[in-house]
Amino acid sequence: MSISKNKKTIITTSARATQRLGERLACTLAPGDIVCLVGELGAGKTCLVKGLARGLGVKGYVNSPTFKLINEYQGKLPVFHFDLYRLEDGRQVSELGYEEYLFGRGVTLIEWAEKIIPLLPRQYLKINLKRIDEHTRKIELRDWRAKKK
Repeated sequence: MSISKNKKTIITTSARATQRLGERLACTLAPGDIVCLVGELGAGKTCLVKGLARGLGVKGYVNSPTFKLINEYQGKLPVFHFDLYRLEDGRQVSELGYEEYLFGRGVTLIEWAEKIIPLLPRQYLKINLKRIDEHTRKIELRDWRAKKK
Protein backbone atom coordinates (compact mmCIF):
# COMPACT_ATOMS: atom_id res chain seq x y z
CA MET A 1 0.00 0.00 0.00
CA SER A 2 1.48 3.35 -0.96
CA ILE A 3 -0.43 5.61 1.40
CA SER A 4 1.78 7.74 3.64
CA LYS A 5 2.13 6.82 7.31
CA ASN A 6 0.92 10.33 8.06
CA LYS A 7 -2.76 11.11 8.32
CA LYS A 8 -4.43 12.33 5.15
CA THR A 9 -7.83 14.07 5.24
CA ILE A 10 -10.21 14.10 2.28
CA ILE A 11 -13.61 15.77 2.01
CA THR A 12 -16.20 14.20 -0.29
CA THR A 13 -19.42 15.99 -1.21
CA SER A 14 -21.57 13.11 -2.47
CA ALA A 15 -22.04 9.37 -2.12
CA ARG A 16 -20.63 8.96 -5.62
CA ALA A 17 -17.49 10.92 -4.67
CA THR A 18 -17.04 8.70 -1.60
CA GLN A 19 -17.35 5.61 -3.81
CA ARG A 20 -14.85 7.04 -6.33
CA LEU A 21 -12.40 7.60 -3.46
CA GLY A 22 -12.82 3.92 -2.56
CA GLU A 23 -12.14 2.92 -6.17
CA ARG A 24 -8.92 4.96 -6.18
CA LEU A 25 -7.79 3.55 -2.83
CA ALA A 26 -8.45 0.00 -4.03
CA CYS A 27 -5.62 0.18 -6.56
CA THR A 28 -3.18 0.56 -3.63
CA LEU A 29 -4.36 -2.64 -1.92
CA ALA A 30 -2.65 -6.02 -2.10
CA PRO A 31 -3.37 -9.54 -0.84
CA GLY A 32 -3.38 -9.60 2.95
CA ASP A 33 -4.23 -5.91 3.37
CA ILE A 34 -6.75 -4.98 6.04
CA VAL A 35 -8.85 -1.81 5.86
CA CYS A 36 -10.53 -0.75 9.11
CA LEU A 37 -13.46 1.65 8.77
CA VAL A 38 -14.54 3.63 11.81
CA GLY A 39 -17.40 6.11 12.08
CA GLU A 40 -20.90 6.70 13.36
CA LEU A 41 -23.98 5.17 11.77
CA GLY A 42 -24.55 6.93 8.44
CA ALA A 43 -20.96 8.20 8.15
CA GLY A 44 -20.41 6.49 4.78
CA LYS A 45 -18.55 3.29 5.68
CA THR A 46 -20.64 1.02 3.44
CA CYS A 47 -20.56 3.60 0.65
CA LEU A 48 -16.74 3.60 0.76
CA VAL A 49 -16.71 -0.22 0.88
CA LYS A 50 -18.81 -0.30 -2.32
CA GLY A 51 -16.16 1.80 -4.05
CA LEU A 52 -13.31 -0.28 -2.66
CA ALA A 53 -15.00 -3.48 -3.86
CA ARG A 54 -15.67 -2.02 -7.31
CA GLY A 55 -12.04 -0.90 -7.51
CA LEU A 56 -10.98 -4.45 -6.63
CA GLY A 57 -13.01 -5.78 -9.55
CA VAL A 58 -16.09 -7.00 -7.71
CA LYS A 59 -19.08 -7.14 -10.06
CA GLY A 60 -22.65 -6.93 -8.88
CA TYR A 61 -24.29 -5.62 -5.75
CA VAL A 62 -22.22 -5.04 -2.60
CA ASN A 63 -24.18 -4.64 0.60
CA SER A 64 -23.48 -4.57 4.28
CA PRO A 65 -23.45 -8.01 5.95
CA THR A 66 -25.09 -6.64 9.10
CA PHE A 67 -26.92 -9.81 10.05
CA LYS A 68 -24.37 -12.42 9.00
CA LEU A 69 -21.24 -10.34 9.80
CA ILE A 70 -19.19 -11.38 6.72
CA ASN A 71 -19.79 -11.19 2.97
CA GLU A 72 -17.29 -12.68 0.56
CA TYR A 73 -16.87 -11.32 -2.97
CA GLN A 74 -14.63 -12.34 -5.82
CA GLY A 75 -12.83 -9.69 -7.83
CA LYS A 76 -9.20 -9.41 -8.87
CA LEU A 77 -8.62 -10.65 -5.32
CA PRO A 78 -11.01 -12.19 -2.82
CA VAL A 79 -12.73 -9.44 -0.82
CA PHE A 80 -13.89 -10.17 2.74
CA HIS A 81 -16.34 -7.58 4.06
CA PHE A 82 -17.04 -7.59 7.80
CA ASP A 83 -19.79 -5.48 9.38
CA LEU A 84 -19.42 -5.66 13.15
CA TYR A 85 -22.23 -3.23 14.03
CA ARG A 86 -24.30 -5.87 15.86
CA LEU A 87 -21.29 -7.37 17.62
CA GLU A 88 -21.34 -6.86 21.36
CA ASP A 89 -17.64 -7.57 21.84
CA GLY A 90 -14.62 -8.92 19.98
CA ARG A 91 -14.94 -12.40 21.42
CA GLN A 92 -17.89 -13.08 19.11
CA VAL A 93 -15.74 -12.56 16.02
CA SER A 94 -13.29 -15.15 17.32
CA GLU A 95 -16.00 -17.77 16.84
CA LEU A 96 -16.13 -16.93 13.12
CA GLY A 97 -12.57 -18.01 12.42
CA TYR A 98 -11.66 -14.43 11.53
CA GLU A 99 -7.93 -15.24 11.38
CA GLU A 100 -8.30 -17.07 8.07
CA TYR A 101 -9.74 -13.87 6.59
CA LEU A 102 -7.20 -11.47 8.12
CA PHE A 103 -4.22 -13.61 7.24
CA GLY A 104 -5.53 -14.94 3.94
CA ARG A 105 -4.93 -14.16 0.31
CA GLY A 106 -7.61 -11.49 -0.04
CA VAL A 107 -8.35 -7.95 1.08
CA THR A 108 -10.33 -7.57 4.31
CA LEU A 109 -12.66 -4.59 4.79
CA ILE A 110 -13.98 -4.15 8.34
CA GLU A 111 -16.80 -1.78 9.26
CA TRP A 112 -17.01 -0.89 12.97
CA ALA A 113 -13.42 -2.14 13.34
CA GLU A 114 -12.96 -0.34 16.65
CA LYS A 115 -14.80 -3.27 18.25
CA ILE A 116 -11.93 -5.67 17.49
CA ILE A 117 -8.77 -3.51 17.56
CA PRO A 118 -7.03 -5.85 20.06
CA LEU A 119 -7.57 -8.79 17.68
CA LEU A 120 -6.06 -7.08 14.64
CA PRO A 121 -2.52 -7.61 13.41
CA ARG A 122 -0.04 -4.77 13.78
CA GLN A 123 -0.50 -3.54 10.22
CA TYR A 124 -3.69 -2.12 8.74
CA LEU A 125 -5.12 0.98 7.09
CA LYS A 126 -7.48 2.86 9.37
CA ILE A 127 -10.13 5.08 7.80
CA ASN A 128 -12.18 7.39 10.02
CA LEU A 129 -15.36 8.72 8.45
CA LYS A 130 -17.39 11.61 9.78
CA ARG A 131 -20.73 12.91 8.49
CA ILE A 132 -20.56 16.69 8.08
CA ASP A 133 -24.01 17.11 6.51
CA GLU A 134 -26.39 15.09 4.33
CA HIS A 135 -23.88 14.77 1.47
CA THR A 136 -20.48 15.79 2.87
CA ARG A 137 -18.07 13.40 4.55
CA LYS A 138 -14.70 14.01 6.19
CA ILE A 139 -12.50 10.96 5.59
CA GLU A 140 -9.20 10.53 7.41
CA LEU A 141 -6.75 7.89 6.22
CA ARG A 142 -3.98 6.65 8.46
CA ASP A 143 -1.62 3.90 7.37
CA TRP A 144 -0.72 1.94 10.47
CA ARG A 145 1.62 -0.47 8.69
CA ALA A 146 4.25 0.33 11.29
CA LYS A 147 1.90 0.53 14.28
CA LYS A 148 3.72 0.38 17.60
CA LYS A 149 2.91 -2.35 20.12
